[in-house]
Amino acid sequence: MWGQPRGGSIPLARTITFPPEDRGINVIGLTEGSTKWELILASGSPRRRELLSEAGLSFQIISPEVDELSGDGYSPRDLALTNARLKCMAVSVVRPEAMVIGADTVVTLSGKIYGKPIDLEEAAQNLRVFSGRIHEVLTGVVLSCGDQRAEFVSTSFVKFRELGELDIKDYLSKVHVLDKAGGYAAQEHRELIIEKFEGDYQNIIGLPVSLVLDHLYKMGFPIPASES
Repeated sequence: MWGQPRGGSIPLARTITFPPEDRGINVIGLTEGSTKWELILASGSPRRRELLSEAGLSFQIISPEVDELSGDGYSPRDLALTNARLKCMAVSVVRPEAMVIGADTVVTLSGKIYGKPIDLEEAAQNLRVFSGRIHEVLTGVVLSCGDQRAEFVSTSFVKFRELGELDIKDYLSKVHVLDKAGGYAAQEHRELIIEKFEGDYQNIIGLPVSLVLDHLYKMGFPIPASES
């Protein structure tokens, strides 16, 4: 069923400062006194960091240096999953004892993949294409720990409002979009561009947290108890 994006912002995660020998690795949601790191997010995305922290998980961030693939020769689904696998395994190979999460988000319309725009003109052109139409947002996720691995893709649908040139200019003046697939951010000033959506809203932002938690649970990883 089509829904409206919920209001409010995701609270920023708490970052703990490590001793000098551990600099470069952030730990989010760390329980005071804990010395065992078990969960790693293989992504530098602040949006995924915030979503995972909001779920109540304690985790490290290690952003892998990998050459992400473009859309050439790949379906949107395969591209999202392949890039997620590259990120996950780049970290998992050096931290096989940890549960590693790799993710990649792809925006697609009529079979064409819209990546991160190279400049504001490309971002503006993307918004012109999306105007008044429905596009897909797919996030591929790979979880790996030792000899265990889970892979899946979550798909959501987004319908844009009819956008004029002034609407596009106004939106791009308020939101930094050059680091975002498709050239827009559903969580920032969404009322200016998004009419409605179908599917997991967190998936549109960058990580389908409920599915991640389900798979972690099935793989035997301890997850926070529900508040209900």
